[in-house]
Amino acid sequence: MGNSSSLLPLFLCSLLLCLSLFHIKLADAFGTADGSEEWGYVQVRPKAHMFWWLYRSPQRVDSASKPWPTVLWLQGGPGGSGVGIGNFQEIGPLDTDQKPRNSTWLQKADLLFVDNPVGTGYSFVEDKQAFVKTDWEAATDLTTLLKEIYNKNETLQTSPLYIVAESYGGKFAVTLGVSVAKAIKAGELKLTFGGVALGDTWISPEDFVLSWGPLLLDVSRIDYNGADKSNSLAEEIRQQLASGQYGEATETWKYLEEVISSSSNSVDFYNFLLDSNDDPLSAMTMASSKKLQISEKLTMKKRYSMYLSSKASSSGSLDDLMNGIIREKLQIIPKNVSWGEQSNDVFDSLANDFMKPRISEVDELLFLGVNVTIYNGQVDLICATKGTEAWVRKLKWEGLKNFTNLERKPLYCNNDGVTGGFVKSYRNLHFYWILGAGHFVPVDQPCIALKMLGDIAQSPAASSS
Repeated sequence: MGNSSSLLPLFLCSLLLCLSLFHIKLADAFGTADGSEEWGYVQVRPKAHMFWWLYRSPQRVDSASKPWPTVLWLQGGPGGSGVGIGNFQEIGPLDTDQKPRNSTWLQKADLLFVDNPVGTGYSFVEDKQAFVKTDWEAATDLTTLLKEIYNKNETLQTSPLYIVAESYGGKFAVTLGVSVAKAIKAGELKLTFGGVALGDTWISPEDFVLSWGPLLLDVSRIDYNGADKSNSLAEEIRQQLASGQYGEATETWKYLEEVISSSSNSVDFYNFLLDSNDDPLSAMTMASSKKLQISEKLTMKKRYSMYLSSKASSSGSLDDLMNGIIREKLQIIPKNVSWGEQSNDVFDSLANDFMKPRISEVDELLFLGVNVTIYNGQVDLICATKGTEAWVRKLKWEGLKNFTNLERKPLYCNNDGVTGGFVKSYRNLHFYWILGAGHFVPVDQPCIALKMLGDIAQSPAASSS
């Protein structure tokens, strides 16, 4: 036995840590000594705990005319971890090897990552009945989290919040956007709302599945036989959605992806110019899917996590990182919680909402005067630009005709004269076409993505692009 007095500090430290784990109902914050990072849990409902992580930018510029913005990043899936994937694989300060990222979005804004919905990443539920079943339930939880974080923090309240989403995260973003706007108006949330940005988002599943066959036929990735099969299943999905058979539509969507993979010799759903089996990791995912006959394992969340891991050329997996040194750094993750262990349950719980459109929520945001930005990667398939343009044309917003009639303006990066994309804006609707990018615009075209972010968030650092 060692000296008992030397064990006292360790005992007290363990006791304080245990106490912190039992008092995570409010936005109890932990962080770095210099205040550049904060993180914590919010109990958004009984037995439902949501994890958040805030980074403050070292490039912050204080300007009375242009307050420094904050970006709330929402990942897709559903079940993809913003704290893990968005942070370490896309826009955070460090990559998965813990090396500085030259294209971090901290150059233009503070970054708030949230593992949403509960059960995603480090977020967890103590009872499976606490998983959300709809996008609106997820929005209610996120609004609760924002109230806990913002209502007691005057510094955050003056920093305009921009909700930026990717993939399925777009459905959470628009429901949250409406919820936030209403909570601010009711005096329940003290927050400056900057707007919503939807990056390659799953806003209208019907329009996306209907776009896949024609798009892949046009780029010679499938032939007429493959297109006929794809179009037939997409039409079946359209009819299922029209009759309210949302769960059945999700199952048909899974089968449609299998048919497209077979007809195209495994096209990459995140970049239709590539094969998904070009990578060993992606090949493993596809092999596993075929073995399981395209079960729940073949979801956007699973594939895109593997895709990004392969692009990062990391020496280790994201799971190892999050359940290893990052968990040790954070110190507050309960012992019985592993990063990502409840992600499949999150997806399954949202199966009946997965194929529901959220076009009306975009309309509502526009009607409320909220800035809405849409951006899409040119070679994305899963949320193809063709499908995005189709759902935008369904908006009932009064400014749509004027928006549609406008000419696009070209975008450049670093004054190199190479067209990086196009943009069109009318009143509070903005659309960016990002050339050369697939599903993950910040990864595929980091320079143009940073320029776009500076413009969207009106960052004081935007002129440094």
